[in-house]
Amino acid sequence: MEPFSTVDAKAMPLDMTNVDTDQLVPARYLWRPRQDGYAEILFHDLRREPGFPLDAPAHKGAAIMVADRNFGCGSSREHAAWALVDSGFRVVIAPSFGDIFYSNSFKNGLLPIVLPEARCAELRAALARNPGTHLVVDLPAQTVTGPVGVNDGFSVDSFAVDPLRKELLIAGQDETGLTLSLAATIKGFVAGYAEAMPWV
Repeated sequence: MEPFSTVDAKAMPLDMTNVDTDQLVPARYLWRPRQDGYAEILFHDLRREPGFPLDAPAHKGAAIMVADRNFGCGSSREHAAWALVDSGFRVVIAPSFGDIFYSNSFKNGLLPIVLPEARCAELRAALARNPGTHLVVDLPAQTVTGPVGVNDGFSVDSFAVDPLRKELLIAGQDETGLTLSLAATIKGFVAGYAEAMPWV
């Protein structure tokens, strides 16, 4: 997993509530091996609709998505996070997320950020007025810098993130990687435990 620090990138607005994991990756593609990549599957069916923002030239190379409430609801498929990461996204900003999608995102190097609903709507409107606008997401500082207001000046918003998840993202690790990095400590504990309690 690629370490996460600061992302300064194009942001794409997505004015849809309740985007579920079947919209992100339709169920008929869940057989696809992880190593084959999921970029072309992201929003597969919705991309058939003219004007879908993911295919707009101005959003090419976007690494930040600003969505609406309840993003990633629905089934627990990890493929939804894979598809976003494989498409180049590192951050999704929304007022709320489906719980399992939120957890899966961190495990795959994708940072989900919760900001107030009004602020997300303001960001989406500013991005729609000025396609290709960059946002800056600073994970160590836990801030998002983005456009605001009629004249699209910039402001800084703070966001909350679990300290362990933050540490793992910055290190480019998941929980499995963290456990493996502690292998020597675990081995020492097991040896000491066996010595202290030979009857177990």
